[in-house]
Amino acid sequence: MALAKILAALLMAMALCEVSIAATVYHVGDSTGWTIGKVNYTLWSQTKDFVVGDTIIFEYSNQYHNVLQVTHDNFKSCNATAPIATYATGNDSITISKYGHFYYLCGIPGHCEAGQKVDIRVPHPPESPSLSPSPSPITSPSPSPITSPSPSPSPITSPSPSPSPSPSPKPWPSSPSPSPSAWPTPSSPPPSWGNPPTQAPSWGIAPAPAPSPASSLHVSMGLLGPSMAVLAFVVTAFAY
Repeated sequence: MALAKILAALLMAMALCEVSIAATVYHVGDSTGWTIGKVNYTLWSQTKDFVVGDTIIFEYSNQYHNVLQVTHDNFKSCNATAPIATYATGNDSITISKYGHFYYLCGIPGHCEAGQKVDIRVPHPPESPSLSPSPSPITSPSPSPITSPSPSPSPITSPSPSPSPSPSPKPWPSSPSPSPSAWPTPSSPPPSWGNPPTQAPSWGIAPAPAPSPASSLHVSMGLLGPSMAVLAFVVTAFAY
């Protein structure tokens, strides 16, 4: 706040210095002065940039002219009966103290109608941006959020996959059993034991030789040998 006041004071001082330095003295009508029928005072004022602090000087012969400050309506109608201010020295100096329009005319009859009047326009300067620092926003501490315990997530049960049907084993191809008609049938009855074998049909397997009577007897004696040994053991046991 103190800095803003200092800046404002500096700006005002600079403005006053600028006004005093830039103040200009204008002689109405320039070297011709305040007279009749020689100067277009409307065009003369339009070429000037009047500011607050400038000075305008009316130079004339006070035997034939004067200076009256009037309102806008009286300025347009050249009515000199109700002036705001009257000057009649012949060397009138007026300092501009504010912005706006300042209307002057000569009060001698017929002079205003002949063009002896002037509009001193002092425009307002462009607005300068404010230099006062904008107050910084007061930020209140935001309350800390209250965190409620989050519920434990329920376990997500994935559906058990349904067992896919196992493919049934394809049956092994069974070898076709030979039909009885496929086997060759012997044209003669099988040979009997003790008789010489007749020639068997050739099936691709050689026929087994027929047993001889001697080998049959040997088999029979081989079977009776153990039996006789057992019988002799039993008899001996009873004899004791």
